[in-house]
Amino acid sequence: MRVVIIGAGGHGQVVADALLSAARAGSSIRPVGYVDDDASLVGRMLLGLQVLDCVDGLSRIPHDGVIVAIGHNATRRKVFDMLMARRERFVVARHPSAIVAESAAVGPGTMICAGAIVNPGAIVGSNVILNTGCSIDHHNRIGDHVHIAPGVCTGGDVTVGAGVLVGIGAVVMPGRTIGAGSTVGAAALVQMDVPERTIVVGVPARPVRSTELMSEHA
Repeated sequence: MRVVIIGAGGHGQVVADALLSAARAGSSIRPVGYVDDDASLVGRMLLGLQVLDCVDGLSRIPHDGVIVAIGHNATRRKVFDMLMARRERFVVARHPSAIVAESAAVGPGTMICAGAIVNPGAIVGSNVILNTGCSIDHHNRIGDHVHIAPGVCTGGDVTVGAGVLVGIGAVVMPGRTIGAGSTVGAAALVQMDVPERTIVVGVPARPVRSTELMSEHA
């Protein structure tokens, strides 16, 4: 299967590395290159793959599937929805070192990075990033367009709403819910449920007022 990577930035290259590693391990998915709306990148070679065109030129590239490789949740969701409307086929990018239980379910367009673990009964939505070395425990429910950052650990039966960012190294205790659109700061400890569209930081995690304290790279 020929796959085009949507986005040639840092995360796009992480996705490319995962797909290339999987192909060497026997996967039928073959990345053919990137598209990116930064015109200065078109024609460049990144990890041995060419930036073939801008996103609008995707239809001119022979391909069987796509994956949106953009770290920022809202932007990734916008591009995913646009391509969904165009009836593109979305693939899962899974690094061969990731461990995914047979009973887990993973939605289309999701990226499972090196060293990530998804335990039995977990349900992971569409267009999700499970970043390097994160651990999704049993029977978690991870909504669409979520970014679980590197080193995050969730306990069993955790629910993460759509569009949530869980920052680097955060820990979510078993049975907790993080409401849609919320952000959990790096290294935070979530001991209580987090309402929708709320930013929490610290140990234990508490709400903060200013969105200036956080970013999509938390």
